[in-house]
Formats: sequence, C-alpha cells, structure tokens
Amino acid sequence: MARIHVHTHGKSHSTRPTSKSSPSWLNQSQEQVSSLVVKLSKDGLSPSEIGLNLRDHHGIPLVKPIVGKSLTDILAENSIKPDMPEDLEKLVTKALGLQKHLKIHNSDHRNVRSLELVEAKIHRLSKYYKRMGRLPQNWKYAAVIAQLE
Repeated sequence: MARIHVHTHGKSHSTRPTSKSSPSWLNQSQEQVSSLVVKLSKDGLSPSEIGLNLRDHHGIPLVKPIVGKSLTDILAENSIKPDMPEDLEKLVTKALGLQKHLKIHNSDHRNVRSLELVEAKIHRLSKYYKRMGRLPQNWKYAAVIAQLE
C-alpha cells in the first residue's frame, strides 16, 4: 500500500509476532502485566513507548494476547486515558514545530507545503476520531489555537 502524500511504498516496520496466543516463555500474570503498564504510564510514557519498553526490557511482545485487552483499554480502565489520541497529538506537535520554523524562515516554501500536508492529515484523522467518539464533536484544529497549547 502506498503512502498518503508520497508515491512510494513503505518498507520499514517491525514484524509482529505470528501467533495470537501468549508466549510460552512468559512467566508474568495478567495482573502483573497490567500493573506494569499502569506504572510505566504514570512514569510519563506514551502508549507506544510503553509497548516498546515492554518488548525491549520485559520480553512481552504483545499485551493483548496476555491480558485480553489492548494497552489503551488498560489505561482507560485505570483512568489514565489522554484527552487526545497519541497519533493526532504527534501530528499537532509536528505542525507546531513547522510553524515555529516558518516564523523564522518565512521563505522556506518546501516546509510550507509539508505544513499543508501535515495539517491535511490532522483534519482527516480528527474527522475519523470524531466519528469514532474518541474526540468531542466540537473539537477543531486551528493553527492559532495549536500555538497557544
């Protein structure tokens, strides 16, 4: 499948485990894994960083086959759910960085175009999250409002 704004195919990604069952070498219970997720979240890690930390430091390839719930569901049960989904938040911070760059270098036309593309992704993703109920219906991205946050 091709990328959204580039006519190339993505090649770089990690390989997910093939089996959907809990690994045989894992000696941690469901409660231990979920408490570890909550602890890592309270340390300030985002959900994707928690998944990487569990994979790299604790040998847990996927949380869902072990606990039966996704990582974000575990965080929502413990009322640690962020107000904005992580991918949308990363796009907004990227747009803020581009806006700060363009204030200094206002003749950088290539980054003007990349800011337009990032903002298009933000609008597309926010429309999806509004439809799914993860964002309030009155949430709106505006470049001026994003600078104030």
